[in-house]
Amino acid sequence: MKLFEHEAKDIFRAFKMPTPLGGLAKTPKEAKERAVEVGKPVVVKAMVLAGKRGKAGGVKFADTPNEAKKFAEEILKMRINDLPVEAVLIEEKLDIEQEIYAGITIDRNERKYVVIGSAAGGMSIEELADESPEKIIKMHVDPDLGFQPFEARQMAIAMGFKGKQINKLGSFFVKLWNIVEAFDVELTEINPLILTKDGRFFAADARLNIDDNSLYRHQDIIEKIKREPAVQNERERLATENNMAYVELDGNIACICNGAGLTMATLDTVSVFGGEASTFLDLGGGADAERVEKGIEIALMYPKVKAILVNIMAGITRCDDVARGILAARNDGDITAPMVIRMVGTNEEEGQEILEKAGIPFLQTMEEAASKVVELVKEVA
Repeated sequence: MKLFEHEAKDIFRAFKMPTPLGGLAKTPKEAKERAVEVGKPVVVKAMVLAGKRGKAGGVKFADTPNEAKKFAEEILKMRINDLPVEAVLIEEKLDIEQEIYAGITIDRNERKYVVIGSAAGGMSIEELADESPEKIIKMHVDPDLGFQPFEARQMAIAMGFKGKQINKLGSFFVKLWNIVEAFDVELTEINPLILTKDGRFFAADARLNIDDNSLYRHQDIIEKIKREPAVQNERERLATENNMAYVELDGNIACICNGAGLTMATLDTVSVFGGEASTFLDLGGGADAERVEKGIEIALMYPKVKAILVNIMAGITRCDDVARGILAARNDGDITAPMVIRMVGTNEEEGQEILEKAGIPFLQTMEEAASKVVELVKEVA
């Protein structure tokens, strides 16, 4: 379950973590009232469960309450990642000396939590990892001992902080860990964690994702926020209704497969050949023609998609059903982008015969298919 920023900050404050002064507003009038209460320049932030709000225009700085009202009116009309903005957070504009990153997530390879920090905050940790990996400090948490205060201080020192700042920053990491333990957190991060010019630290942002499998232990949170655990855009909702696993990414190639492992391998293979996936879409076991057609339709609803790679290893799923679904999608006009198909397994020959008769080409290996779809995307571009 993903929490909105203001919901996460309520928990942060309960753990004595400083956050900027401000409050939630659902109308432009309320935004002006919150700005008057703050009594200084403010930031107006879209409350939506989507990343990169700033790049989408969902974060604006206002010098006056009237300006805050104007910006709130604009932002409340927006959709970010196809999600409507139904509220804005009005907070004081901090006097920034430095932006820092602090977060904790699960390292599934190590089967441990990992604490992550960087003195170069303000940008996504993925971008930072690509551009300046040496600036990211990581420390794995001993599952028996938990994250210790001395380790938090070591993190702060490794990030380049000195003197009193070591203990101040270290306390943020310790409090984040306490939140992780208390709420069965999969991911929490502060980006940016602000160091002000007068030497104070504030959680200027807050992200908190709770493991859905643990929600039976946290009914108080669900009752307090009074909403369903998941907020989905239209594409995600349709995929869920049709028993598909669907995740949107930043590339332009939709990968439609059967099985999470195969889908991940397909994304990796596309990357090896120089492409970027836009969509992880797992049709699941036993997908029939109707589900295949629906999967193609959902994938192409995402504006970033420039091509589709269908990669099927049929067991319970049958290749002839997949072929019929692809043919139905084409006949119904659902296919609006180039598509590459590779399928092997149960009823492979029957499925390939259906495609061949319909004049739809297919390839034999995942590597050939990934190379071809990357080539097609370059031609479209």
